[in-house]
Amino acid sequence: MACPDPSRGIYLTYFIQGLILLSVAYSITAGEYFLGLSAGVAFLLTMAPSLMTRNMRLCLPWEVNLLVAVSLYLHVMGHVGEYYILFAPYYDKLTHLVSSITVAFIAFFLAILAEHQGDVRLTRSAVVVFILVSTLAAGAVWEIYEFVADQVFGTNLQHGNIDTMSDLIVDLIGAVIGATLAAIALARAERHRFIRLFADPSSGTEPADVVADQVDPTRSR
Repeated sequence: MACPDPSRGIYLTYFIQGLILLSVAYSITAGEYFLGLSAGVAFLLTMAPSLMTRNMRLCLPWEVNLLVAVSLYLHVMGHVGEYYILFAPYYDKLTHLVSSITVAFIAFFLAILAEHQGDVRLTRSAVVVFILVSTLAAGAVWEIYEFVADQVFGTNLQHGNIDTMSDLIVDLIGAVIGATLAAIALARAERHRFIRLFADPSSGTEPADVVADQVDPTRSR
């Protein structure tokens, strides 16, 4: 399935990706090869969502790609531009907030994907819990990564228990924001509209499994 021409908003994602590439070039020319490598990995990660869905019967909304790119760009500039130090601790919390909201939306996408691809039927409450748990789990994994990096490579990513716990609290706030928006969206729009959005935004007709879902009274309860 070929996805329709993306909204002009996708060019914002391209612009952010270009800024990350500039960070790669700047780091390498400045002799900061590790930062250049990290920024290069971040650039590749910005392409991961679209690459993962290219061969699937799904079209990822451009807003998700933009959020991923912005989250990674904030992290890259935190190191390359030393914003983590210049604007400490506020820049770090901003990065955690944006990243956690991004993870929350990705979790929402995965929940909708599970319904579209399989026989899973999630209630709105289950979707909200899934978003909260997934986002907090991602935040915990990130803190573990920072701890391991500090111990193995002698970096200074964590600054004590207060810093770690405040990061997790900000992650929770981002998770709540994302889960709340998802709950509002599911309450205001019929579920099959989201499935059709991810399956084929340009289609005026609903996929067969969606139509079947509407006429099957056992699944509509």
